[in-house]
Amino acid sequence: MPAETARPGTALPEPLRARPVPRPGRWISGAVVLVLAAMVVNALVTNPNFRWDTVWLYLRDVNVVRGVGWTLVLTFGSMAIAVVLAVLLAVMRRSDNPVMRWVSWVYIWFFRGTPIYTQLVFWGLISVLYPRLSLGVPFGPELLVVDTRTVITAFWAALIGLALNEAAYLAEIVRAGLGSVDAGQAEAARALGMKEGKILRRIVLPQAMRVIVPPTGNETISMLKTTSLVVAVPFTLEITYATSAIGSRTFQPIPLLIVAALWYLLITSVLMVGQHHLERHYGRGVAGGSGGGRRRRARPSGTGGPGGGRLGRQAAIQRAGTTREDPFVEVTP
Repeated sequence: MPAETARPGTALPEPLRARPVPRPGRWISGAVVLVLAAMVVNALVTNPNFRWDTVWLYLRDVNVVRGVGWTLVLTFGSMAIAVVLAVLLAVMRRSDNPVMRWVSWVYIWFFRGTPIYTQLVFWGLISVLYPRLSLGVPFGPELLVVDTRTVITAFWAALIGLALNEAAYLAEIVRAGLGSVDAGQAEAARALGMKEGKILRRIVLPQAMRVIVPPTGNETISMLKTTSLVVAVPFTLEITYATSAIGSRTFQPIPLLIVAALWYLLITSVLMVGQHHLERHYGRGVAGGSGGGRRRRARPSGTGGPGGGRLGRQAAIQRAGTTREDPFVEVTP
């Protein structure tokens, strides 16, 4: 509120001393949460069945660390392929060509409508379905023939299966991001003589990244854990199978499951940090976005700062006593 006007020679009234409203519910709920957290920690630490010594022993095991590496290769490799396919499918969905639109729609419908585990099983049996892969004229001579097992190994079957499935989900994310950009941006670029490909790369996609990055980061974290299903191919070098094999051999499955869970938590935490910085980068200049860096502290009223410049100057004029308390008391008829 603006400060009250004081006449010359009169003292200013004492300012009100506001007290915060007591909220005992906050303290009670906080205490309950802390007690529950302490109970959970106590149940985890003091239970000897978790075998924390075994967890620490195998946390740095060579096979486990190798499994972490293969898991990361599958995650980032499949996501890289999926992102490229997703952009292509999203552009096809927005195309004026009905054939392109229907091909993209059928692809997304099929891969989103069937379970990823079933798809991975089929990719593991690809050499049974097609013992040979050939390149040539349809219904004509074959120019190049290769053995399927030589070309599509268990690793490539797992990578391709994960990438093709993920591309269907990312395509809808990219399509939503492209649709969030105002159509006037592309129209203005066309008026300047830019081609469609350059408009997509230089105008539409950079603005759409603000919408695309958050769900894509979530899909990457989800892909990290989906790699545990590649045993259906079967691919047996990723971390879940590696820890399960050690647990079966040592008859200690629970500590080895905890080892896998700790590695997943560590990698997920790193990915979340990277996602946060990407969101800040692409959210710059957007109202309400987190990309504006640190917020400036609001200046106190009367200092001419952006928070209270006009009100601060008005309060200073009223405190000077050079104006009437109410300039509209006397009205000229």
